Amino acid sequence: MTESIAKEISILIKDKAFENLKSLLAGLEEMELLQAFYDLDNKEQVVAFRLLAKNVALAIFEQLDTDAQENLLHSFTDETTKEYVNEMAPDDRVKLLEELPASVAQKLIASLSPEERDSTNLLMGYAPQTAGRIMTTEFISLRRDMTVEQALEKISIQAEDKETVYTLFVTDSEKKLEGVLTLKGLLIARGLGGANKTGSTNTIATIGKTDGNTLVGNIMSKNAISVSTCTDQEEVAKTLQELDLLAVPVVDNEGRLVGIVTIDDAIDILRDEVTEDIFDQAGLAAINDNESDRSEVLINGSLWRIWKVRLPILVATLALGMVSGLVIGEFEDTLEAIAGVAIFIPVIMGMGGNIGTQSSTVFSRGVVLGHIQINKFWQPFLKEIGVGLSIGTLVGIISGVVASFWLGMPMLGLAVGLAMMITMTIATLLGFFVPYVLIKLKLDQAAGSAPIITTIKDIVALVIYFVCVSAFMEAI
Repeated sequence: MTESIAKEISILIKDKAFENLKSLLAGLEEMELLQAFYDLDNKEQVVAFRLLAKNVALAIFEQLDTDAQENLLHSFTDETTKEYVNEMAPDDRVKLLEELPASVAQKLIASLSPEERDSTNLLMGYAPQTAGRIMTTEFISLRRDMTVEQALEKISIQAEDKETVYTLFVTDSEKKLEGVLTLKGLLIARGLGGANKTGSTNTIATIGKTDGNTLVGNIMSKNAISVSTCTDQEEVAKTLQELDLLAVPVVDNEGRLVGIVTIDDAIDILRDEVTEDIFDQAGLAAINDNESDRSEVLINGSLWRIWKVRLPILVATLALGMVSGLVIGEFEDTLEAIAGVAIFIPVIMGMGGNIGTQSSTVFSRGVVLGHIQINKFWQPFLKEIGVGLSIGTLVGIISGVVASFWLGMPMLGLAVGLAMMITMTIATLLGFFVPYVLIKLKLDQAAGSAPIITTIKDIVALVIYFVCVSAFMEAI
């Protein structure tokens, strides 16, 4: 569904039908917009974003990942950038600022209003991946000595600028957390709800209908679950998930309420933590960071930095590739004696390349998904060799039979089949072993695996083939 919406948006942008596009965007739900947004390219995202109503645009902006946010920021004027960053929720703002270059982040922090700057600096003062770092300061707190009417009036004034109004936290005069209640509970207490009909013993429900003069302290639940500013973010997320909470309060060392973490933040955290756990299980936590940095260089880096990563590998494999020429030169007499030998050189080299690529892909995906652990590499490695040997044997038999009937030379067919089997087995071995070695040496396996595997495999394939042909030369 969202793909078709994104396609329609792309067509309207291409046709410059901006009025029609604006009408289309205005009729979409926020979630539809967000999902469709990720199916657009960078330039299309910018055009579509500028045609959104401001309140919708800000809501979408806050939910985008930092790469998409950075792309949009680059398209804004300085004033627009400052405006959007200033209006973001503090926790979302901190996530963005952490990803931006330090000079840009400092400039944006300086442009914030004093109040927003204070809340941002507060969050950035806590250790990474803690409740203090991910919490938002955009919440509504009530005093226990407030009446229900006063509490609802405060909510109506502040609701628009706060992260959530459904869960409310109660403090004393020193801002120490004392209890929690819900917006529904307040409404029931004022008499807009009804007496509890389920027989629940919940504090709110047992009050039934009261008037607006009831004190918040009398209807709150005193069993408020809270976390500390230094609590690990994964523990916070699990607390929200296991207790089915919409928000959990964050308190400092003295028990003062300083922020809240909401369920949407918890979902993001759990998703990121699962990914991190997969890399940890595979022994690749540090590799994950390195691969991210290398990918950034290879995609967005300068030409010189890309050269530094990719060119040395290619030059090295070029030198090794020359060895292939030397191998062919050494067996020139064999080629002159039996012209049919040359026919099968590209076939054997190609099949070795195919299975080697398959094998390296299986290895890379297995590592990323946690199915292959680097510290337990040899077990899947030996199994892959067995797979390569079985497939190589089957393909070798087929190619040997074809070669025998094609040229009418059974012994040449035997040489082709044997060379094919050995080459494919070795290529499978290389497909697992080369990226493993590069990872252990902390080198870029994405840029290095394929060229190294291909070059070594080509040399080995030629040597094996010509040795097999030479061994059966007299019979051929």
